[in-house]
Amino acid sequence: MKVLTIIGARPQFIKASVVSKAILEQSSLSEVIVHTGQHFDANMSDIFFEQLGIPKPDYQLDIHGGTHGQMTGRMLMEIESVMLKEKPDRVLVYGDTNSTLAGALAAAKLHIPTAHIEAGLRSYNMRMPEEINRILTDQVSDILFCPTDVAVENLRKEGFEEKPIKILNVGDVMQDSAMFFAQRATAPIGLDQQEGFVLTTLHRAENTDDPVRLASIVQALNEINRNVAPVILPLHPRTRGVIERLGLKLEVQVIDPVGYLEMIGLLQRCGLVLTDSGGVQKEAYFFGKPCVTMRDQTEWVELVSCGANVLVGADQQKIVASVSTSMGKLIQDDGQLYGGGQAASRIADTLARL
Repeated sequence: MKVLTIIGARPQFIKASVVSKAILEQSSLSEVIVHTGQHFDANMSDIFFEQLGIPKPDYQLDIHGGTHGQMTGRMLMEIESVMLKEKPDRVLVYGDTNSTLAGALAAAKLHIPTAHIEAGLRSYNMRMPEEINRILTDQVSDILFCPTDVAVENLRKEGFEEKPIKILNVGDVMQDSAMFFAQRATAPIGLDQQEGFVLTTLHRAENTDDPVRLASIVQALNEINRNVAPVILPLHPRTRGVIERLGLKLEVQVIDPVGYLEMIGLLQRCGLVLTDSGGVQKEAYFFGKPCVTMRDQTEWVELVSCGANVLVGADQQKIVASVSTSMGKLIQDDGQLYGGGQAASRIADTLARL
């Protein structure tokens, strides 16, 4: 079976690193990798392929920038051309990016069956482009690889059980990656001796595109850095540009974006994670760190339910208070929430049996 895999953004590189390895171990499967180019900065794209040992993409589409509609439309056209040439038996997409949706739609138009890894996640916030992408991708996929029981239940509530599709809880491939690469992790030069800091990521459009929310977050980060613990912020180029245009001043340690192995190194050494990312919420849990999430909703509701994560939105006082009370909190992963590191092999086994 020829599997055509669509990837384009940092979390997808990480997930593909373990799934592609598992696919290689199946003699009945071959893989063609298409990189849309959605993340085009070398620190956020090329370095992941180098560090994680992902096979070099067979196709590099180099599509980035523009509005969501422009980006998705261009990807749809180019991916369709690749599919017509390669004639895959199945398409494999990850997560909830524009690359994900474009790949799924192109496959649906050509009647190629699609498997969606990380299916069934819902934040129930339709203002998030990721929510739209994941809902539509689920609708046109015939195999839904869910990472959690909550994701399976979401699909059941939406009537997916009545459709001729497979809904499988295979666990979360992000945990596979975290466990596999933990021994190879190293913090960036100059930070390898630091511990107990607040590791922060900030890139979500709901925060960076809202000047009021972004100003509140920046003020919170500065206050935490002064009064609670040092803040280390690997800053996305786009977020950096917005902060500069608004005239906001960050009084924290800002560093360039880091590769996955360096990010794991920072996670291992930090005292708490403060983020608006989806994947980083889970990575904090995998490495036993409390997490404070600067969003109003999260698709990873089980982390909130078990007390490993706190939602604070963009409220300065809530952010500072939650960081203060959560620092040093003991977080234990019993292997039940996310599958314990077996998701990639379960996915490849399922594809091989088709």
